[in-house]
Amino acid sequence: MKLRFTKWTEDEFFEIRKEVLSTWPTGKDVDLEEAVRYHKSLPESKNFSKKLLNAKNKGITLAQPRAGVALIDQHIELLNFLDNEGGADLLPSTIDSYTRQNKYENCEKGIEESKKAGRSLLNGFPGVNHGVSGCRRVVEATNLPLQLRHGTPDARLLSEIMLAAGFTSDEGGGISYNVPYAKSVSIEKTLMYWQYVDRLVGWYEEHGVSINREPFGPLTGTLVPPSMSNAIGILEGLMAAEQGVKNLTLGYGQCGNLIQDVAAVRALESQAQEYFKNFGYEDVQLTTVFHQWMGGFPEDEAKAFGVISNGATAAALSGATKVIVKTPHEAIGVPTKEANAAGIRATKMVLNLLKGQQLSSSPELEKEIEIIKAETKCILDKVFELGDGDWAIGIVKAFEQGVLDVPFAPSIYNAGKMMPARDNVGKVRYLSLGNVPLSKELAEFNLAQLEERGRFEGRPVTFQMTVDDIFAVGKGTLIGRPEK
Repeated sequence: MKLRFTKWTEDEFFEIRKEVLSTWPTGKDVDLEEAVRYHKSLPESKNFSKKLLNAKNKGITLAQPRAGVALIDQHIELLNFLDNEGGADLLPSTIDSYTRQNKYENCEKGIEESKKAGRSLLNGFPGVNHGVSGCRRVVEATNLPLQLRHGTPDARLLSEIMLAAGFTSDEGGGISYNVPYAKSVSIEKTLMYWQYVDRLVGWYEEHGVSINREPFGPLTGTLVPPSMSNAIGILEGLMAAEQGVKNLTLGYGQCGNLIQDVAAVRALESQAQEYFKNFGYEDVQLTTVFHQWMGGFPEDEAKAFGVISNGATAAALSGATKVIVKTPHEAIGVPTKEANAAGIRATKMVLNLLKGQQLSSSPELEKEIEIIKAETKCILDKVFELGDGDWAIGIVKAFEQGVLDVPFAPSIYNAGKMMPARDNVGKVRYLSLGNVPLSKELAEFNLAQLEERGRFEGRPVTFQMTVDDIFAVGKGTLIGRPEK
């Protein structure tokens, strides 16, 4: 098959599926018809899509942590702790690094060594190795909807197994689970891998089972201009919708300026709906997710709780449907379950205090929404042009030409010519456009905002601003001001 922006036929999907299921022994246990029956037997309270739509209709923001360990019983214990002690609204199963690289033999060793050690020696849950029956034990022993979270360029077998087990949400996409995570996997390959996953989710949808799909919005999580992450989110949303996905959650990673963060979420939701409607996907149910600060964290726990609460505030005031929660151990490493639960409780407290509140419209907020949408449109227009109307081909060419360009990404398929920096109030702007196709007016606007900061700080607008901004939050401030 060649990459194209067209819904796969069942024959195409099932032909490739034979190969996918044969890549590890647990693949043979996936039975789609049985999986559909199992999903339909689950209570509505375990369905991710339904819980998200209910929250959106009520105008509330749900809290979801990240979490995953190697052994099934310990993983169940961890998830139930985050439910009972943390008050999580939705639960994850974060997958280990070996599975993300499809190194299932290494996972097998990690599972055995974890059993001997009596603790997890993997940094996540090896869903492929545990198979449908093992993953189903997790579904049956927990009370909340479960999402598969990972970072896997090729998540076809992982998705087959965990969706068949009863998980009702799957995070990732052909751009967002490649460019920020992998060095040498081609964009073309991962777009096709994720067309497979989306076609699988579309197949479930066609058989009466709603499974949520969530592209990974923050990308590298480091000074990503909102228009770049929004453009990529909309593109991954279109790719998913074409394969039959009906329940989509588009995401955004906190940049730190409250006005810009709120504007970015609202621009993402309204602009995505416009594109879905314009391209014939009017039945897509759209929700949003706000990721708390993804950059460097302060080591001091009290300061870390400040960063977490700040992110919870932005999520609530933006009207995001859910927020992905960080922990006070973020600067140290893998958190304890107690620290993870504490991060959720802090977030939930802020969400409860702000329930029913949203940031009111203001000239600054409306201007920022307008700027983000205009920049996003410039990028998407060029992608569409490059693909001659085929979004998939356009994405590949856009990365080749640097039209789509994610800052600080490891992928060799990412140009890395675009550079961001904060303006004088902490909004992320384009310092160097590279080949990002903003209009002359928008390019001049970005430069003017950065020059205002330069005048305030008494220094030229250079890459040093970017460097200072990267380390600022870990040092206790949002903007990397020069030391005096």
